[in-house]
Amino acid sequence: MQRQLKDYLIISLKGLAMGAADAVPGVSGGTIAFISGIYEELIATISGVNLSLFKTLKTQGFSSFWTQLNGNFILALLSGIVVSFISFMRVAKYLLEHHPIYIWSFFFGLIIASIFFVGKQIEKWNIAAVLSLITGAVLAYYITTLPSLNSSENPWFLFFAGAIAICAMILPGISGSFILLILGAYKTLSDALHDFDVKKIILFVSGALIGLLSFSHLLKWLFKHYHNTTLAVLTGFIFGSLNKVWPWKLTTTVLEKSTGHILPFTEVSKLGTLSIFEQQTQTTDLYKTIVERSTLPSIYADMNQINAHLIPAIGLMIAGFLTIFILERVGTKRS
Repeated sequence: MQRQLKDYLIISLKGLAMGAADAVPGVSGGTIAFISGIYEELIATISGVNLSLFKTLKTQGFSSFWTQLNGNFILALLSGIVVSFISFMRVAKYLLEHHPIYIWSFFFGLIIASIFFVGKQIEKWNIAAVLSLITGAVLAYYITTLPSLNSSENPWFLFFAGAIAICAMILPGISGSFILLILGAYKTLSDALHDFDVKKIILFVSGALIGLLSFSHLLKWLFKHYHNTTLAVLTGFIFGSLNKVWPWKLTTTVLEKSTGHILPFTEVSKLGTLSIFEQQTQTTDLYKTIVERSTLPSIYADMNQINAHLIPAIGLMIAGFLTIFILERVGTKRS
């Protein structure tokens, strides 16, 4: 595939969008890759990393190796993903703590648009496609309801967490960051990036590389032999993930960090949401959300005695929808 410099700049911009999405627990960078028209090339490129590639390096030199690797594509995409993920993770942490409705509204609109644009690529709507879509949606919804585990201080835990989370990161609809949150590794990784803990970062990246190379082969095989069914399952994944990114949440149970006890949130506060409680009490390290549930904006506002910010939330949903529309148009033109 002959590309010019401007094409690689656009790929880097898509990488920036993927990295920003993966930094938010509940949003998948794989969705961005799919919408922007680079998903199947990404999977094929990753699965192409094997022993024959290194034989080419030995017998034919670096130039042939780089071409077979699709190196320019990987370099352009990864540079965007890494820069965006590391920088936006800090921004996302701030927004999730201080303006959760705004950031979730934007990504809710983004995912709504993703369902439409991924779903329209399903060529045949039959019983198998419908059942696959429902299965994907139910599975993704179930994952969004799983409680978070306690953080682990074992450095090798990050290796296994990276291997599992990377599989979710390249699946449209399932967020790698959310999987890290469920595993209890999100804060550990976030702290490692913040403190530039090289050992922990290397362990996480090593696990992610092994998981990525293994899982990409499975995805490539599925697209080759069951393309329509795979698209239906992925569309279901995206649909089922909507529960996680719904902006208005009530906290059900929390972990008391000092004792390790799991408590009903009603025993902690008369408010409905932990993040609102933390803002009002100026405390962020006492409790951790274990289980939360989606609710209506009016109930959210009443339980927390605050404004539901419905109008700006709708505006940000529209902005998220339009972002996917633009990415899809760019992806279509470049395909």
